[in-house]
Amino acid sequence: MTPEDGSGAQLTDRTHRRASLREFLPYLRGHGRVLTAVAVVSLIATALAVAQPLMVQQLVNAVGANEPATLFLWLLVGITVADAGFSAGQSYLLQRTAESVVLGLRRSLIGRMLSLPVGEFDRRRVGDLMSRVGTDTTLVRTVITSGLFEILSSVLMFGAAVVLMVLLDPVLFAITLGAVLLGAGGVLLLGSLIRSTSKEAQDAVGSMSAAVERGLTGIRTIKAAVAEDRESALIDRESVSAFRAGIKMAKLQAVVGPLMSICIQGAFIVVLTVGGVRVANGTLALGDLMAFILYLFLLVMPIASAMNAFVQIQAGLAALDRIQEIARLAPEREGEPAEMPGLDGHHRSVFEFRDIQFRYDTEDHDAGTWVLNQLSFDVPAGKRTAIVGPSGAGKSTLLALLERFYEPDGGTIHYRGKTLSSLPRNELRSEFGLVEQEAPILSGTLADNLRIAAPDATAEQMLDVLAAVGLGDLTGRSASGLELNLGEDGVRLSGGQRQRLAWARVLLADRPVLLMDEPTASVDSRTEHHLQQTLAAASEDKTVVVVAHRLATIADFDQIVVLDDGRVVASGRHTDLMHESGLYRDMAQRQRLVR
Repeated sequence: MTPEDGSGAQLTDRTHRRASLREFLPYLRGHGRVLTAVAVVSLIATALAVAQPLMVQQLVNAVGANEPATLFLWLLVGITVADAGFSAGQSYLLQRTAESVVLGLRRSLIGRMLSLPVGEFDRRRVGDLMSRVGTDTTLVRTVITSGLFEILSSVLMFGAAVVLMVLLDPVLFAITLGAVLLGAGGVLLLGSLIRSTSKEAQDAVGSMSAAVERGLTGIRTIKAAVAEDRESALIDRESVSAFRAGIKMAKLQAVVGPLMSICIQGAFIVVLTVGGVRVANGTLALGDLMAFILYLFLLVMPIASAMNAFVQIQAGLAALDRIQEIARLAPEREGEPAEMPGLDGHHRSVFEFRDIQFRYDTEDHDAGTWVLNQLSFDVPAGKRTAIVGPSGAGKSTLLALLERFYEPDGGTIHYRGKTLSSLPRNELRSEFGLVEQEAPILSGTLADNLRIAAPDATAEQMLDVLAAVGLGDLTGRSASGLELNLGEDGVRLSGGQRQRLAWARVLLADRPVLLMDEPTASVDSRTEHHLQQTLAAASEDKTVVVVAHRLATIADFDQIVVLDDGRVVASGRHTDLMHESGLYRDMAQRQRLVR
């Protein structure tokens, strides 16, 4: 993980960097003993495999000379069985280690994703991120199981086979070596192309996953719009792109095996012909020829394994490219360590906005358009402040800045006298209760959703807060009670119930500052009145900041701030604004608060 830069930029390295094996090695930390054991077992298995042709040589030569061969026969059987046992042990240890490495990699990746600034999620597709956690980490797994140690084992066996083949017959070895070098050169030339094609295929799978995620999460909207065919066609296009990229990769992989096969088979034919002639004229023993041919196969096996491992490593490194792309993103900036200000009421203002400027960092955003522009006002402590204004005025953005989902491009925000950006982010958020406009519900049970901000809440406390927001009947829906499953994204709840559950979460957490974005937008007038009473009771000793569209819900607030085009155009109480602000008065008339 790379540290963020001082400017708080989202990316520490905007240029694409290809991952290397050196960047993979840190993930192997903590597995040194097991990997050492794997290396030792691999060495023993290689030695046993290399010994088998020697036993065959001795067995054949003994039979040809009418000498006792029983000992060599039993040694051959024992070595073969032992080789199989050690190979099985090596495979198990590698698989287990690989699973452990993937677990650590996924934990690291998920931890980094959850620590990223909100702006990164604005730019990225959830399905693609999910693909990196699932598919890409699985491909990295093959670097261990079919990569590094496969090559290590292959090198050991290759080296032993080469030495013994040279000792047996240098001429036949020279023929074999020429064929091997020819095939290996062709595979190495394909390596870079294999890696880039593999990354292209993985990107295509990520795009397909994102399209599927979009279709499944918006299934009700799609069905209501009778758009199943169009959405299916969109997913199909992404699937076809993934298919084509996969076919391209398959073509390259298909070339590697036959290329080596042609070279090795050619070497085998020449060795068999030349060796057969030499056996016939008595210059080479039959046992020696058989041993050489067996070593030729032992030479072919590690070469084929190494070539396969080379392909797997290229695919794994392409996956690591995508994982490292996320790993190199800077987490949310913490700023300089500072103590949180006290809640003793020493400061008359909880929040102070001074000349705030902000615009969203998106690819298609007009660089000249400010969402907030030179905005300044104070939020008094222990009072209720409402933020109103036309759509697009920057109301919700203010709450996002307070939660430090984004950082302002200019100006400063103070919290109880201290600069907001200097305070520990998590401690700051632990003092805020946020009701979001969309009122998102987490997949899981009713209790899961309530405890997200209050993990130690008791069942009695949860039942009390549900009753306070008018959701007491939810626990009576089934015998599950608080364990009622709300379905994917809370699909079993209505819009009003979702919003009230969001209220319940915040009230249960009992934070000193309440931030509420259109908190009654999805409820009827009767429920709205009930929630207003609940808020009034809950906010007696709290500071409340509410973004509101319905002026009737905030007419009795202590302060109303009117925004327009990212600026504060008026502030005061309802009666004062009716006389002093034409924009506010026009909004009130449109909502029939006045004639």
